[in-house]
Amino acid sequence: MMNLDWPLMRNNITRGDLDCIIEFLRRDDPILTSSEQVRLFEQEWSQWLGVKHSVMANSGSSANLISMSVLRELRGSGEVVVPPLTWVSDIASVLQAGLKPVFADINLRTLGMDTGEILRKLTPRTKAVFLTHVLGYNALTPLLLAELHERGIPLIEDVCESHGARFQGRKLGTFSWQSNFSFYYAHHMSTIEGGMICTDDPEVYEACRMFRSHGMVRESSDARVRSEYHSKYPDLNPDFIFAFPAFNMRSTEINAVIGRSQLKRLEANNLKRCENLALFLRRLDSRKYFTDFETAGSSNYAFTLVLARPDDVLRDHVMTELRSAGVEFRRGTSGGGNQLRQPYLRKLLGDEYRKYPNVEHIHFYGFYIGNYPGLEQEKISELCDLLNRL
Repeated sequence: MMNLDWPLMRNNITRGDLDCIIEFLRRDDPILTSSEQVRLFEQEWSQWLGVKHSVMANSGSSANLISMSVLRELRGSGEVVVPPLTWVSDIASVLQAGLKPVFADINLRTLGMDTGEILRKLTPRTKAVFLTHVLGYNALTPLLLAELHERGIPLIEDVCESHGARFQGRKLGTFSWQSNFSFYYAHHMSTIEGGMICTDDPEVYEACRMFRSHGMVRESSDARVRSEYHSKYPDLNPDFIFAFPAFNMRSTEINAVIGRSQLKRLEANNLKRCENLALFLRRLDSRKYFTDFETAGSSNYAFTLVLARPDDVLRDHVMTELRSAGVEFRRGTSGGGNQLRQPYLRKLLGDEYRKYPNVEHIHFYGFYIGNYPGLEQEKISELCDLLNRL
C-alpha cells in the first residue's frame, strides 16, 4: 500500500518567517503587544486587498464577532442570512451578537449560499447577508449584488478560506460593507493565529477599532470621534471612556511580523494552489466524483472531493483508502458539514437541518484534502488514480 504522507497543510510558516521574528526580537526593547508592526500589516493588507481600512484581530473568529457586534450597534437587531456550510464562528457570532441566523442552502458548484435561496430568505427584518466563500470558491453573483444594493441590505463577506480569489476582476472581500479574513495555520497564509476585518466605511472602521480593544474611545483613529465623546462625558478620564461593552481581541507584534513576511509570497503560492486544483479536478473520474466546480477566479487551499451521488459504500471505501494511503482529510468539508446538525443549533432549531439537501449531500459525501504550494503533482496524480479505481 502506498503512503503519500499528505497532511492538510505543510510548511505554512517558513524558516524565513521565523528569521523575521528573530530579527524583530533583537531590536532594543521591542514592543510586543499591538503597535507599529500591527499598523504596518494593516496598511499593507489594505493595499494588497484594495480596501481603505483594515483592523487586525487575534483570530478570524474574533473578526467575525467584531463584525456582527458592529452590525448590531450600527444597524440594530434583526436577522442575518447565513449558510449552513461554514465555520462555527460565523453562526456563533450572529447568536453572540444577539442577532437571529436565517439559513439558505448552497450551490454545489461554489459551496457558497445559492443566490436564489438567499433572496428567498430576505425579509424586512434582514439586517445583513453573511456570505462565506468556501475553500477558495467565489459565491458572489451579479444578481445578488444588485438585489442587495437595491434593497439597502449590507453584505458581509467571510473570506477566511479564500484569500486572493476574485470576482469580476476584484478580490473577494472588496464587495461588501465588511469582510473578514483568517490567518490560521491551515489557511492560505498564517500569522499562527490572527484575523482581519476590512471595510471602506469610516464609521465601521472606527467602531471595529474600538470593539477590538474593550470599546475604548482612545482606540479610534478619528480625532472628531474622540472629541465628541470627551465633550459628552466631561466627568470621565479621556483615556478611559468605554463606548461599547466590547472585547480584548488585539493581536501582537509577533503575529504581524509573520503576516508581513507571508504577504510577500501569497500571490505566488496561490498560483501554485490553483494549478494543483486544476490537475486534481481534471484527473478525477467525473462519473464517480463531482468535478463541475466554478473555478474561475478561485484561490483554493484544500481540494474538494465530493461524490457525484449519494453512495455509502463508495464513501466508506474513500475514507478507508485515504487513511491507508496517509492522506489526511475532513469529511463534510468546511466546518464539518451541516452546522444545523450540531448540538448548539439543534437545541434552538430542532430538525431544520433536513431542509437543506445540497448541504446534506456535502455533509455525508463531501471531503476536503490539503493543497499547499510544495505539494508534488505526482502525488496528486497518484491520489486521483487511487480514487478512480474505487
